Amino acid sequence: MILEQSILDAIRSLPPEKKTELLSFLERLKNDDVKGPRDSGYGLISHLNVRISAEEIDQARQKIWGAFPRDDI
Repeated sequence: MILEQSILDAIRSLPPEKKTELLSFLERLKNDDVKGPRDSGYGLISHLNVRISAEEIDQARQKIWGAFPRDDI
């Protein structure tokens, strides 16, 4: 059985209120495609000109995890 026929059979078995709900859901799906792909999160704060070096990241990790009790694990 082809996919379209399976979908139609499933729709035909729904009660009328569920068919209305399905139609509104399909319209939302169709409208979401018009928006296009989402932007990457990497450029969200680029306008702030924040530059963090690898050394600063390492220092922050050491500060946060330095006192972690590794012997208790």
